[in-house]
Formats: sequence, structure tokens, C-alpha cells
Amino acid sequence: MTAGRVRRVWMGCAILASLGCGDAPAPPGSAAPSSPTTADVASATWSEAEIALVASLGIGALRAPPPSASNRVADDARAAELGHRLFFDAGLSRDASVSCATCHVPERFFTDGRATSRGLADGTRNAPTLVGSAHAPWQFWDGRRDSLWAQALAPLEAAGEMGSTRIALVRHVAGVPELAGRYVRVFGAFPALEDASRFPERAGPFGDAAERDAWQRMAEVDRQAVDAAFANLGKAIEAYERLLQPAPSRFDRFAAALRERGAAGDDASLDDEEIAGLRLFLDAGRSLCLRCHNGPLLTNQVFHDIGTALGEGPLPDFGRFLGLQAVRMDPFNCLGPHSDADPRDCGELRFMDTRHAEAELGKFKTPTLRGLPRTAPYMHDGRFGTLAEVVEHYRRPPVGPDPLEITPLELSDEEARALVAFLESLDGGVAADAVWLAPPRRD
Repeated sequence: MTAGRVRRVWMGCAILASLGCGDAPAPPGSAAPSSPTTADVASATWSEAEIALVASLGIGALRAPPPSASNRVADDARAAELGHRLFFDAGLSRDASVSCATCHVPERFFTDGRATSRGLADGTRNAPTLVGSAHAPWQFWDGRRDSLWAQALAPLEAAGEMGSTRIALVRHVAGVPELAGRYVRVFGAFPALEDASRFPERAGPFGDAAERDAWQRMAEVDRQAVDAAFANLGKAIEAYERLLQPAPSRFDRFAAALRERGAAGDDASLDDEEIAGLRLFLDAGRSLCLRCHNGPLLTNQVFHDIGTALGEGPLPDFGRFLGLQAVRMDPFNCLGPHSDADPRDCGELRFMDTRHAEAELGKFKTPTLRGLPRTAPYMHDGRFGTLAEVVEHYRRPPVGPDPLEITPLELSDEEARALVAFLESLDGGVAADAVWLAPPRRD
């Protein structure tokens, strides 16, 4: 063990001692004291600073989602009702076999339990949870969309996901009375789809060669009308997804009791091992978890390289490097023609720094830690089936990433188990009425 590593371990023990976990440790070179037990760590006194830090992670600190500047109906209940129906409607896919709920299953915290998702074909990315996603400025693992409504549009046309075309999607909604009526009440009339000379049966900028050719043959004004209606479908889905917020977990009950009753806390909410894991999570000198997982959603919403760009395939996943370029080119971004935002409200996009895009290679968005027991497997490609494997990755990270992004964690096996136990206490379900968590009843 190097001298620097010995010093880090000694400093970590000193931190534990400062929390009341036994006598201060001797410096390197002197006799080593016995290690504090899980019970010792759990029973240590909480300082006012620690109580405030725990409270900052609790769900009580979570505010309403920020306004969706580019979507004027983001908080319209009528739009949410339409979006709810669209979310569960397999008729939006090319062969009526796939819906948004195929990859975002309510019982799995709106994930699908697969390493990489499967729509019409196998995908290459793990389906992230939608719970709390309304708080995120960037969507997808690589941030290639800047709103939930723009994100919702991409799978509808992706060949391996739902594989439809813009006109087919708008035609489907217009042809189902319970969808069409709701659409018109929120957005107004559909384009003149009955005019087959202007609006082919299937056409879009993606799809097969015939569908792309049909799209190019349309008049620009008609393409714009279809694009506007297509954008409205995404805006309705966003209105629904904004209702999907995390519910309190056992950790949140502990945090609330600790805030209200001080150092006594609520010992019934978390057991000794989970409390020891929480203390380790908070310890910036040992676990480094707070560097990326902070705030009530336990994510900084930023992109990091943690050594997962290389997978089983021949090429790396470029992550945020390509996401930066894609979000700027997206016609449905905050500055696009179908955005409802004043350009001044598109600060994330306007001031996005692309001067050193190569530094974003292999970076992926920090996921929320809420609902972890329901969202396995983990990472952008679902490479880890258990939280124990995730923690092990941080204990022994691959060579390559910037040490400022990922530093080997000096954790004992007991500490690693405690950290996993704490992470498992973050499962609180979805704070939405049950009606939103199941397919809608037909009118």
C-alpha cells in the first residue's frame, strides 16, 4: 500500500472518530486501533451540519418540477389525460406491438428490467426511469434531447423502437375517437389528412426509402403542419410524465425524523447497517458519492466518464460527445420552430459549451438513485445486475477515466455491504394516483 493510500485510510478513520465512532486513530506507523463496528458507526451522534446534509437529500427538499418553457401545455390536465393514453397505446408503433410502457413499466419504476431495451428490435441502451425526469434539463443517457416532449418523439420514429412515421402517427391519433377528441380540445384541428394528394398514408424523414421519398415530395407547408401535430403528441406525453414523481422511501422517513427530532432520529426507519451506509455515503473523504449524487433526486444531472464507454461491442459508446451535437441539430429543441419558449428561456441550450466536445467522449448522465431496487440492471448498458457489482466497480474502477471523475474507493467488504443496504432503502415507489400507473380505461 502506498504512503498516500495509507494516509487516505487513516484520514477516513479520523473522520469516523470525529463522528463519535471511538477514539481518534493513530497516525501511520503506530499501532492500529480496532475498526469501528457497524453498530458503532450507526450510533454516532449526528452534528447539525450532518442533519442539514441528510435533509438536503430527503424528498422533503424536492420542489415541483421546473416549468417546461418549450411546452405550453406541460401542466394542462387535459394534455396529461391524452398523454396517458398515448403512453400506453401500442397503436403508435409500426405493427401495434410496442408502446412507451413496453420499456417504461410502472411496476419497475418505469424501467423494463432488461440490460438494454427491446422494441421492434434489440437496443443498445438501458431504459432509464421516467420518475422525476421532469426535473432534468437533458434527456437520454447522452442528453441528446432538451425536454421530455422532444425525448418522447424520438422512439416513435426509431426503427428499432416503435418504427412508425410522422404521418402514420398523426393519422392514428386522428382516427381513434377517444384520442382525437382530446387532441382537438387541447391543440385544435388536425392537418387536412383526408387529402391524400397532400398527405400520403405513411411518410416521414425516417422509415424506409419509399416513406422518406413520400415525405420529400410533400409541400413544405404540409410537412410543417405534420411536424406541428407530431410535436403535439410529444407535448401531451410530457404532460403525463411530469406527474411521475418519486414517493417517500424509508430513507426519507429517517431524514424527516432526524430533521424534526434532531440527533435522536428515527431508528425504526433504517437499521444499523443502513445508517452506517448512509454515513459512508455522506463522507466526502471516503465514498465520494456526493460528488455526483446530491440533492433530493440524488443526481447532479451532469455527465461523467466512469469507465463504462467500452462494452462488448467493437466500438465504444461515445456518450455525451454525440449527444451534444444531436441536441443542437434537433428540430424539436427549445429553440426550434415547434417550441413554445421565448428564446431567452432556453438558457441550457443557448449557453451549452461545445468548444471542447472531445472531452465529453464516454460521458453519461448521472442517474437518480431513487427506486434503485426496482431499476436493475444498472449503467447505460445495463452491465451490472446488482448494486453490489456497481459498488465493486467503484472500488476497482477500470484504468483510463480521469481520476477526477472516478477514484478507487477504499472500502472494506463490510462497508461496501452497508453502502448497498443504504442504497436499497431509497425505494419509495411513485407519488402518483394509481389511475396514472396503469393503462387508461376506454371511454
